[in-house]
Amino acid sequence: MRHVYIRGILALIWLAAAVISGLSGKLEWAGIYVLLGGVFGYSCYASWKKYKKGS
Repeated sequence: MRHVYIRGILALIWLAAAVISGLSGKLEWAGIYVLLGGVFGYSCYASWKKYKKGS
């Protein structure tokens, strides 16, 4: 279950980086960070659902 928490934290970090980049005007980087945050968030969600189903 620890890997789910780590992936969730990484998703939040990437999304925070996207907000900061967006506010500073670097929209290209903000888009990449949103994409990375989404990938980590989806991975976290899929692992969490798989864990819950197995319990």
